[in-house]
This record gives sequence, structure tokens and C-alpha cells, in this order.
Amino acid sequence: MLRTPADPVRDFDAELRKLVKDLTDTMLDAPGVGLAAPQIGVSVRVFTYYVDDQLGHLINPSLDLSPEEETDDEGCLSVPGLVYPTRRAYGVVAGGFNMYGEPVILEGSGHLARCVQHETDHLDGVLFIDRLDPEQRKLAMREIREAEWWGEPVPQVKVSPHQTWGKGF
Repeated sequence: MLRTPADPVRDFDAELRKLVKDLTDTMLDAPGVGLAAPQIGVSVRVFTYYVDDQLGHLINPSLDLSPEEETDDEGCLSVPGLVYPTRRAYGVVAGGFNMYGEPVILEGSGHLARCVQHETDHLDGVLFIDRLDPEQRKLAMREIREAEWWGEPVPQVKVSPHQTWGKGF
């Protein structure tokens, strides 16, 4: 699922609001600064974030990236313990919707911009390790193979109450 682009949200209903709450609670419990629906087995274009005391979510995001870039350490809840310097745009203007279907514009730089790009990548089936230069990606893949959790049986995931149109399993 992490490598498959997620489907756009079409229904802004109680089920979607429950998903946003589940994502937010899971992200905060992890703890993390962002979490995308595909990371919990739901293939829809939704993510939550908690950066610099700003808690929120974005649905069906589209990004406008600044030409300025920066490289900073980045990790991911989907590959625990892995942190590598990753190049990203320094600023972002993200358009999308909130859980009620109302238009939202999210503008930020630095850490917030990095988080928005990282989570939107998840919605596009891209992991941060895909953005590393070839040498660092090779090191990251070695670190994954040597991780304590590598090769463990895949955890049993309960069936999602959210429609996945066959992409969740």
C-alpha cells in the first residue's frame, strides 16, 4: 500500500471525520509530526500533521513548492529508526480541504513545509528514502535489512471500516 498512489476523497462524511480522528490520535500516540492514511492501511488522500504546536489535517492536497531548497534530517513512522538528510523545497503552499469539505490553504516553510511534502509523498506512493542520493539510499536499505524488525511476520491488520476499493489489502 505504501507504494500505491492513494485515491482522492469524494465523500466528506462521518466516516471521513472518524478517519481524521484516528489518524490524529495515532500520530500523536506514536509520537510523530505527520501521518498519512496509507500508513494505516487506508488508500485515500488524507494526512494529519502536528508541527510547531499547529495541529491539523489536509485532504486531497495539491502543492506549490518554492524554488529554494534545504537539506535536513528526516525520518518516517513507516521505517522506524531510520533518519537521513533529505532535500526538500524550503516553502510550500498547499491547497486542499478540511474534513467538512471546506477549502483550506496551508502555507509554511522549514519544518512544516518538509512535513507537508513528506506526507503528500505518502499519498503518491513515495517514501523519503526514494529521495536520497544513490549512495545514501543504499546505506538506508542496508540499515532497513539489518533492523530488528526486518523479516518479522507482517502484523495482522484488522479490516478497515473505510472503503478501499480493493487497494487496502
